[in-house]
Amino acid sequence: MKIICPDCKKSAELSDDFSFVKCSHCSLNMTYGEYVRYIAYKDIRYRDILSDYKK
Repeated sequence: MKIICPDCKKSAELSDDFSFVKCSHCSLNMTYGEYVRYIAYKDIRYRDILSDYKK
């Protein structure tokens, strides 16, 4: 599945089983959990998803 890379804003790949996120443009490579936390801390609009993700 294609998603937006939080670093370079280009297309990144989310694995079908939601286990990792990889961007071939800027070499971003992290688990989906790390990605959610990274997005939440990087962009204030997404901070409220952290409480949902911890459940």
